[in-house]
Parts: sequence; C-alpha cells; structure tokens
Amino acid sequence: MKKLFTNYNLEVDKNERKLLITFCKQVLKQTESDERLFAETKAFSSILSKLNSGEEIIKLTKDEKTKLTLNLKQNIDHLNKEIKKAGFIKKFFFNSLLKQYNLLYDKHLK
Repeated sequence: MKKLFTNYNLEVDKNERKLLITFCKQVLKQTESDERLFAETKAFSSILSKLNSGEEIIKLTKDEKTKLTLNLKQNIDHLNKEIKKAGFIKKFFFNSLLKQYNLLYDKHLK
C-alpha cells in the first residue's frame, strides 16, 4: 500500500548540518550564473536558508528534497569515479568526503 503522506523533514546533527551547508553553497556557486538552472538555484538557496535558521528539524518541500537527493547522489557517483583515477593523497581526502556523503544519503535521503 502506498503512503498517503510523506515526511520531508530532516533531523541533522551539527556535523551533518555543516556538510549540507557546504554542499548547498557549492551547488549555488555552480548554478547561479546559468539562467536555465533557476529552479535549482531557488531550491538550494531555500534549503541553505533553512539550514542556517538553526532549527532542529528542517522542513523541506518535495521539490527541495528531490533536488537535494538527486544532486547528492550525482556527487557521490562523481566522487566514486574520481577516486578510481586519483593518486594517494587525493584518494585519502575523497574517501573521507565520500564516506560522509554516503552516511548522510543513507541516513536521511534514501
């Protein structure tokens, strides 16, 4: 049976909040200059403002959660590809970031 109502709330701790804020800033930096990505920019600026508000529970819309999940998954896939090509030091840093993204994705967005 399909759920009638879906919960789009995120309960993140301090470290997850910092990681999401950094991720949203990164996405905004990449999408602000392109007018075709207006919806992405609007969604991530809204997510960023909600993360910066300091509330314990972050209430997202369906669109915001979908865009966040999709972009985080794409970033995870990209990091997996980069790790295969990277040298030792780069691999060390990418593995740490990939581990944090995977934990965040599995815990809150899957």
